[in-house]
Parts: sequence; structure tokens; C-alpha cells
Amino acid sequence: MSEIRSIQNILLTALAPIVWGSTYIITTEVLPLNMPLLASTIRALPAGILLLLICRTMPKGIWWLRIMILSLLNIGAFFYSLIVACQPIMVILLSTYILKTSLTIKHIISAILGIIGIGLLVLNSTTSLNWQGVIAGFAGCSCMALGVVLTKYWNRPTNLSLLSFTGWQLTLGGLMLLPVAISIEGLPQHLTVTNILGYSYLCMVGAVFSYIIWFRGIEKLPVVTISFLGFLSSLSACILGYFFLKQTFSLLQMFGACTIIIAVWLSIPRDQTKKSDNSII
Repeated sequence: MSEIRSIQNILLTALAPIVWGSTYIITTEVLPLNMPLLASTIRALPAGILLLLICRTMPKGIWWLRIMILSLLNIGAFFYSLIVACQPIMVILLSTYILKTSLTIKHIISAILGIIGIGLLVLNSTTSLNWQGVIAGFAGCSCMALGVVLTKYWNRPTNLSLLSFTGWQLTLGGLMLLPVAISIEGLPQHLTVTNILGYSYLCMVGAVFSYIIWFRGIEKLPVVTISFLGFLSSLSACILGYFFLKQTFSLLQMFGACTIIIAVWLSIPRDQTKKSDNSII
């Protein structure tokens, strides 16, 4: 029964990165052009305020500082640099140090397979890398990895429900993004009905729904498993691009997609009652 419940939690939590994969197509095709920071801000801030209006509870004591840190890592800085290919490796290393989890050969193999899969999925002959992109990707990975591990390590304050915990992070993270978005991108001259629908989708589905089930998943599942589910975001984005934008899906990309699925499958915990024989640490 516990194994079935674990699979159910994994499937539910996996919906979050799958939804995040749709962010790319919504931002480029539905929203005003060249305003990704504003999209991130509108995605987070109204969603957080909505949840806080529903819950009306506040953090206490040291949790104000902790919520600020988690908001920066999970929402503010992560939205600013949304690339997660190396994130599982960072989560594995951080959880080994902070949470004292066992580092296994299976974890390492899964992480390597995931990175290879992401590389095959998103890189092609027309793709070029620059150092700014590499730094942004590394920053995003680091923020999400540390945010996931600290969320697991600190747990959730007893006086805050899951909705309130999510709401405070979205609100504070959105407030951190707001001045950056306005100073760099400004505000759109006008909004169409399509733009408004796109922002509404990002707010209600991409933030409220997805972050509630994401933080719930962090509470229920091992952080290493959570980190590998992040690979599904890139897979979702490529599949949506193939169906809706008529983008190509080469044989190598198909192989990369299969490799990602294998990496996620390997990361799923099996028997938690026995210490793994292939534990490295």
C-alpha cells in the first residue's frame, strides 16, 4: 500500500514540471514579446496574494527569515534563470551534506543519463551556447537545488497550511521580481485578450496549482526523486513545441526523451526499509 501511495505522489508531483514546460510556449507565443521577467512576476505575485487572502495566516519568528530565503531560491531567482539540467546532481550533493542521505551509484547514473537526455533533447546544429546562458543556467540549477533541499530540511511551520506556505513564497518571490522586471522590461503598451488569458494561465495553473503540488511533493517524497522530476519540464516543452509550433523532433531528440524517462524511472525509490547495498556515502 505504501508503494502505491508513493507512486501516486510521484505522478501527482510530476504534473508540476510538466506544467512548467508549457511556460516556454505561453511566454513566446501568447504573451507580449521580450518580457519574460514581467511574465514571471505576474505568474507569481497575484497567485501568492490570492492564496494569502484565502488562508490569512502569517509566519512567526525565525520563519520570516526562512520564508524569505525559500522565496528567493524557489521563486525569485529560479524564475529569473529557469534552466534545470544539472539540478539533480546539485540536489544529490546538497542532500548528502544537509539531509545526510545516502549517495548511491543509481543516483549518479540517473543524473548522468538525465543530463545526456536533456542535451540530446534541446541541442541541435542550430543551437549555440554563450557564457551568459551557461551562468544563468548554473544559477537557476543552484537556486532550485538549494531551495528544494532547504524546504525539505526546514519542513513547514506548524501554523501554516500548505496553501499559506506556498502563498507566502509566491508573494515574496514575486515582490523580489517586480522591481527587476519593471526596471529592465517596463510595462506593455497594451494587452490583448490573448495576453490576459496567457497571464491567467501562468498564474492559476503555472503557479497556484503547480507550486501547491510541488511543495506537497517535497514533503512526501525524497528530494532526489523530486529533483529528477524536474527533467520532465524540458521534455514537456519539446513535446508541446512539436505539436503546436511544428518544431522538428529528430531521432536523437527521441533518444534523449527516452533517456530522460529512464533517468526519472531509475530515481524512483523502491524499498525504503533496507539500506541500499550500492550506497557510496
